[in-house]
Amino acid sequence: MKKKKNKVQGGYQKTESFNSEITKKISKGLTYLLEGIGENPAREGLLKTPERAAKAMQFLTHGYDVNPKEILRSALFHEEYSQMVIVKDIEVYSLCEHHLLPFFGKAHIAYIPNGVITGLSKLPRVVDAYARRLQVQERLTNEIRDCIQETLKPLGVAVVLECTHLCMQMRGVQKQNSVTTTSAFTGAFLKEPTRKEFISLVSSQLK
Repeated sequence: MKKKKNKVQGGYQKTESFNSEITKKISKGLTYLLEGIGENPAREGLLKTPERAAKAMQFLTHGYDVNPKEILRSALFHEEYSQMVIVKDIEVYSLCEHHLLPFFGKAHIAYIPNGVITGLSKLPRVVDAYARRLQVQERLTNEIRDCIQETLKPLGVAVVLECTHLCMQMRGVQKQNSVTTTSAFTGAFLKEPTRKEFISLVSSQLK
């Protein structure tokens, strides 16, 4: 691993860590890409673009190096709380595996504990762990659901994702206002009353 430290004004020090071999490999491919679209990789504005983009791609896909189940296991607590736990409006940023273009939006997650809860911050971290990979929204929704169900073994899990896809806005049908919604449920949330309560709470403006 290669670490790079940059100092900026005000004494702030930024530290980033990237795999140097992977950076070289991706940079080489991106140089070919620039040539392929008719650009000159040697011109001033593009000289360091392959390296910058290679590092950006490693950050955008760092979820491959994260174990989402271990995130949940790192903060398990035994509690007799058995009502719905909801974390909504979790920011989602991912890359469509079909076009390598971003899709982004919000995730809403709920689970009903069965004697075990997890730290609230762990649910957004699970979302990030799966989102920071090449994805399709449908699979991402199921992966989040299954991770929570298999790790916490709750009475039920509900996951809803609402995302905007640049592959639909910048190319293809070019529909600027389209939003894709996906959902996945287990256990108690397969029953209509519980599912309706979840949807109602997620849709409310309570803060």
